[in-house]
Amino acid sequence: MNVKQLGRRLLQIVIVLIGISFCTFILTYLAPGDPVRTRYAVSGMIPSEKELNEEREKLGLNDPILVQYGRWFSKVLHGDFGTSYSNGKPVAELLSERLLPTLKLAFAALLLMLLFAIPLGMLSAVYKNSWIDYLVRGITFLGVSIPNFWVGLILLYVVALKFSLLPVISTGEGFEKIILPAATLAFAMMGKYTRQVRTAVLEELNQDYVTGARARGMTEKEVLWKQVFPNALLPLITLLGLSLGNLLGGTAVVEVIFTYPGFGNLAVQAISSYDYSLIQGYVLWVALIYMVINLLVDISYTFVDPRIRRSEKG
Repeated sequence: MNVKQLGRRLLQIVIVLIGISFCTFILTYLAPGDPVRTRYAVSGMIPSEKELNEEREKLGLNDPILVQYGRWFSKVLHGDFGTSYSNGKPVAELLSERLLPTLKLAFAALLLMLLFAIPLGMLSAVYKNSWIDYLVRGITFLGVSIPNFWVGLILLYVVALKFSLLPVISTGEGFEKIILPAATLAFAMMGKYTRQVRTAVLEELNQDYVTGARARGMTEKEVLWKQVFPNALLPLITLLGLSLGNLLGGTAVVEVIFTYPGFGNLAVQAISSYDYSLIQGYVLWVALIYMVINLLVDISYTFVDPRIRRSEKG
C-alpha cells in the first residue's frame, strides 16, 4: 500500500466515523426512555417533574438535536466523549478501563481457536473424504450451528458448577478466569476457520508447484508446511482481522454470562440505563478500532505476499 492509497483509506475512515457518529446520535435521541429519570430511579430517589426538567436543562437534553450533536462532536474532536449519565465518570475513562480486558479476551479466543482450527483443517484436507474428514466436518458443523450463549451456559454448568474446575465469575484477572469465556468464543470461530483452512489447503494441493515439489523429492510433511501452508495463510489474515474487530464489539452476550468486565458488558449496562453519552462513545470507539484493524490487515498483505509488493513497485 503506497502513501496515496493510505491517505485515501484514512480519509474514508474519517468520513465513515462522522456518518456513524451522526446516525448513532440520532438513534439514541429517538430511542424511548429518559436517562435523567433512570438515574434518579437507580439512586432510589423520586424527583418531581420540575427537578427532572432542571436536570435535563443542565445536561442540555432539551436543546434541538442538531445543537446537541454539534456540541458533542466538537468535544469529541478534542478527545472528550462526554460524561456518563449513570455514574458521572468520563466516558473515555470508562471505555479505556474496559478496552484491555476485551483485548485480552479477544486475543485469547483467537489463539485458542487457531490452536485447533489450523491442525484440524489441514488434517481434514490431507485425509479428504475419509472418516477423519467427516469427523472434522461434523465438529465444524456443530461449531457454526450452536449459538455462543448456549455454549457458554453449558461450559459454565459443566466445568464451573458441576466439577468446580474453573471459577464461575470471570473478573478478567488471571489465566484461569479467562479460559471459559475465551473457549466459548473460540468454539464458534473454530468451525468457520477449520472450513476455511481445509478449503485453502485443498486448493493449494492441486497447484502445479506442489507437483514440482514432490518431483524434487520433498516429503509430504515438507510440502504441506513449507509450501502449502504459507500460501494458504493469506485468506486467514483477512478473516483474523475481521474476527478481531467482531470480537471487540460483539462479545456482549458472553461477557454478560460470565460477568466479564469488558466492552460488551459495559455496552449492555449503558443501554439498560439509557446512558446516551456512553452508548455513543462505545459505538464510535468500536467503529474506529474495527476500521484501524482492517487497515492494518491490508497493510500486512504487502509484507506477507511478495506478489503485492511487486505489483505496487511496478
